[in-house]
Amino acid sequence: MSNTEARPDVVACQPTASTSAPEVLRPRMVPLGGPRAAPVRRTLPQRSRSLIGAWCFADHYGPTDTSASDTMNLPGHPHTGLQTVSWLFAGELEHMDTIGTRSLVRAGELNLMTGGRGIAHSEFATPNTSVLHGVQLWVALPERDRFIEPRFEHYVPPPFTVGDARISVFLGSLMGSSSPVRTSTPLLGAELNLVPGSTLGLDVDPTFEHGILLDTGDVRVEGVPGTDGELLYIPAGSRALTIGAGDRPVRAVLLGGEPLDERIVMWWNFIGRSHDEIVKFRSDWQAQALADHREEGPYGRFPEEWNTVLPAPEMPNAHLKPRS
Repeated sequence: MSNTEARPDVVACQPTASTSAPEVLRPRMVPLGGPRAAPVRRTLPQRSRSLIGAWCFADHYGPTDTSASDTMNLPGHPHTGLQTVSWLFAGELEHMDTIGTRSLVRAGELNLMTGGRGIAHSEFATPNTSVLHGVQLWVALPERDRFIEPRFEHYVPPPFTVGDARISVFLGSLMGSSSPVRTSTPLLGAELNLVPGSTLGLDVDPTFEHGILLDTGDVRVEGVPGTDGELLYIPAGSRALTIGAGDRPVRAVLLGGEPLDERIVMWWNFIGRSHDEIVKFRSDWQAQALADHREEGPYGRFPEEWNTVLPAPEMPNAHLKPRS
């Protein structure tokens, strides 16, 4: 997924002081581009919290009628210094990238793309998709791995039950279920489905921060309520999470990870460590986007099917000043 804001902010992300109680992060609505674009709900990053572990970006979209929206028709666009995590609740997307990958993104299946030193990809809703619904997540790569070679991994996690809850672990490990997909820092990603009025107890890694992104339903975590579209942040230190469902069925995405003790700079689709580095990433993309699309470039070789790619927005006038 691309961040298609016309004037994206330059964001200096750094670990944020944690409170002992869960914190409710409410989404802001962001149009994903195009004259008929439906808005997506963005809960990361925001001023009060930039990161949950290495998770640095969370967009939650749909259910969207694809016949009335251009929401997920995203031509080729670049990524550096991050991994993209695509997880759908409904619908199907076609993924194509500059390392030769052709893959479908389906509900209940993980597509993870590692940008590393630089990659570009496109995402389009398939013709047989009438409703699109899911989340797009980004993971910041740590300093040691942020220039690794790009790669792509696909995984179909087997669902399992804990009491009345149905769980699918697509990254990391939870309650005895583990994903084989590689990450550069310890992470957790899982879909949770709870029946109304139920309570789910989970054993979790106490070194992890956690976030519960609510798709539908109402929950209470340590007495703190959350509802549709909100993300509940739980600081590190908990060995167990207890999630109580309200009167509606609950579907949520559980995110977790060891705190990333690094400052990152995020702008548009790039993650770097300085303003000047972001300027270089943008310049390399613009040069390749405006050149012969069939030539190899810093972001790989564009697929023959690409007739157009997304140009980068203009950089802001102000130079990034690191936060104290």
